[in-house]
Amino acid sequence: MADTSFNACAPVQISDDDIFTAMREISGYLDITPSDFKELYLKAYNHALSRLTRVVKVKEVMTTNVITAKLEFTLEKVAEIMAVNHISGLPVVDDREKPIGVISERDFLEVMVGRKSANLMEIIVQCLKGKNCLMAPVRIKSAEDIMTSPVIIVGGDDSVDDVSNLFATKGINRAPVVDGERRIIGIVTRGDLMKAPVVGGEQ
Repeated sequence: MADTSFNACAPVQISDDDIFTAMREISGYLDITPSDFKELYLKAYNHALSRLTRVVKVKEVMTTNVITAKLEFTLEKVAEIMAVNHISGLPVVDDREKPIGVISERDFLEVMVGRKSANLMEIIVQCLKGKNCLMAPVRIKSAEDIMTSPVIIVGGDDSVDDVSNLFATKGINRAPVVDGERRIIGIVTRGDLMKAPVVGGEQ
């Protein structure tokens, strides 16, 4: 039997014929035009979508097996951890497992080029032109030297909707998830938020 359930990420385009057919299936008289009905349906759909998204908690979509770094880790060690685990960023934690910073690929690029808004192609161009690839400064630095701090944290009971808005406002792609004592219990990324269930709690 075919699965007729569906999880829409955007309102379905409804034709006038669809509306007339649906109206004929309802007993009694409906004093409403197709255009009014379509507008009402789209507004109700968007309200329902927002409401259902809001009840999804961060703890339902976060990654619990968090890969972290310590302040004293060399950047070589941090880069190796990120490479081996195929991740583009990780939290830096203290001895009590409390997040105090975040390191991302962009932080590495910026320290290698020596300025903000650096990108990988700039480094490649410098290397191809025979210029210093700026790896020496990176080798002598530690996680503490390049991490972004103070770190933006979220709670497991925060809603996906609220955290999505936070990411957009702060321009970030990931945030450590902490418990009531600010110890790390997970990490949530922009990708996790985009995959969050929006209809009836199901993917």
